[in-house]
Amino acid sequence: MVEEAEIRSFREDFFAIETAVGRQIIGQKNVVRKVLCAMICGGNVLLEGQPGLGKTKLIKTIGQVLSLAFSRIQFTPDLMPADVTGTDVVVRTEEGTRFSFQKGPIFANLVLADEINRATPKTQSALLEAMEERTVTGGGKTYPLPEPFFVLATQNPLEQEGTYPLPEAQLDRFLLKVMVPFPSEEELKAIVRLTTSGAETAPEPLFDGEKILRMRRIAKEVPVAEAVMDHAMDILLRTHPEQERASEEVKKYVFCGASPRGAQAMLKVARVLALLDGRFHVSYEDIDAIAAEALAHRIFLGFEAFAGGVTARDLIGQIVSEAKV
Repeated sequence: MVEEAEIRSFREDFFAIETAVGRQIIGQKNVVRKVLCAMICGGNVLLEGQPGLGKTKLIKTIGQVLSLAFSRIQFTPDLMPADVTGTDVVVRTEEGTRFSFQKGPIFANLVLADEINRATPKTQSALLEAMEERTVTGGGKTYPLPEPFFVLATQNPLEQEGTYPLPEAQLDRFLLKVMVPFPSEEELKAIVRLTTSGAETAPEPLFDGEKILRMRRIAKEVPVAEAVMDHAMDILLRTHPEQERASEEVKKYVFCGASPRGAQAMLKVARVLALLDGRFHVSYEDIDAIAAEALAHRIFLGFEAFAGGVTARDLIGQIVSEAKV
């Protein structure tokens, strides 16, 4: 059971991190909060938005504030799997020659997979084991990745030339997919003023990886009532067109519904949201608040949806309203 002092400490630490990141990232409060929530849950995040909205800067800032070992991988069509995970190299010693595993940039606490959809599926698949098992296998041996470990990836939804859509199995390994909106006029003015005046400074380190791990342990202790659990399962099952409870729109537009990882994502992040609200338990509203980010990238639409301009987020909004208790 989470104690009141732990909730208070959790909230203070979270808001301190959020404030420190917010000094560098103007606006995008919802994006910052959901990325931090996912990191506390130990999950990976896919950020999607137009170029120049600060996706890369956000990830680098979080790494600096949390003093995490940071690694950036610029995904390009010529990037090879070994460029990500590492490879065996020949080492000459006095005793002779031997093979030694040279670790790649994936061996860091926070890995920025920049423009992830520009690499070929072969290279994208190099991340699968790391994102799920937190290990890398090379030369017949398995190497653990440092803890905490996160992959925060970016992609541009506008430019599709020379890109490779992420396979379903890889999308499913992202705890959340967060859309980065275009800033308002006031936010845009503040961004331009900050970045062109020379007043921009590097963020000061605030915590370390151990703090994230401690916050994760606290979040796991938040209880979920059976009725709230049922609500999350109801939302998930309503994304499957073969289920009786699915709406006519879902049956018409959805080709394949969300996987069980979608339910896990909703419950994990909902626990963090409950703590941020100062509560000892998860509510229906916590589940509803994170459903779109947890499920949209796990729902696969048919041709009718694309032809009709229907998005997965549209359908999730409808499903949440229908599933309300």
